[in-house]
Amino acid sequence: MQKNSNCHLIGIDLGGTSTKLGLFDSDGTLLFSWAISTRIDDNGGHILEDIACSIRETLAGRGLSLADIAGIGMGIPGLVLSGGYVEVCANLGWKDTNPQEDLSALLDCISVFCENDANIAAFGEMWQGSGKAFRDMVMITLGTGIGGAVILDGKIRAGRECLCGELGHIHIIEDETEPCTCGGVGCLQQAASAPGIIRTAKRLLAEPDAVSTLKDNPEITAKDVIDAAKENDPVASQAVERACRYLGWILSGVTMTIEPEAYMVGGGLSAAGSFLIDKIRHYHDLFTPVVRRKPDFVIAALGNNAGIYGAAGLALSHCKE
Repeated sequence: MQKNSNCHLIGIDLGGTSTKLGLFDSDGTLLFSWAISTRIDDNGGHILEDIACSIRETLAGRGLSLADIAGIGMGIPGLVLSGGYVEVCANLGWKDTNPQEDLSALLDCISVFCENDANIAAFGEMWQGSGKAFRDMVMITLGTGIGGAVILDGKIRAGRECLCGELGHIHIIEDETEPCTCGGVGCLQQAASAPGIIRTAKRLLAEPDAVSTLKDNPEITAKDVIDAAKENDPVASQAVERACRYLGWILSGVTMTIEPEAYMVGGGLSAAGSFLIDKIRHYHDLFTPVVRRKPDFVIAALGNNAGIYGAAGLALSHCKE
């Protein structure tokens, strides 16, 4: 990549409802961000055309052109194989397509690089977020589901089948009988995601001797459970403790396998801050007695912008090669 003041990058975070875009300087400064609707009709056939049109219009409005863009990165909500090939992306209606090549063709053959959106978010945190101090990092996102990503030596590690970092679907709950959304039974996600914490709390509340302020709440949220746990509510405390124990257990196995410098915790549940993170760290450290230099636990900082940052960073990393 040429090193001059006219070198810019574009990061794209492609979602099933909306697509966020960002224009960056090559030093990682976000200059401008905007969003467009994601049209998934006609099997997503208009998505890349809309993105290309929006990029051209936005650049022209800021006195720039495609000649000022060194590269474009794009995060996709699905598995992205070698060379940017996407076999299936159900959220967008795509099958057997290569958005990396197709978007490049729509933008005068500019360099475009695609990756899974969770991996992209982790890369963004490493590049310009809470992970800037680390080269070996694992991100875990705690929300409706549990996702993750692995970065080693500053590079995304997707794995042979692009499943690297799918921590939420590791089997860990031996006494679980209900199936997970993945088809398995006893996955981490069933206990430690937001719905998992709610489900555990509801099971505990159903016990005849349960004592909890949550009994007065007909529509419990994960935030309700965590807030109640902060006040030492017995049911809520047990539900949160169970989730954190399983999370610490899984991450201890990751530590003993790849020994990352840090764990980056993101997703909606990360808003609980140190209350949750300290519990996860406690169990992780308990289960890794032989590890003298424990990994750091940090909270993701970029929020909803992590995707565009990571996509721009991905483009920059490829342009430097």
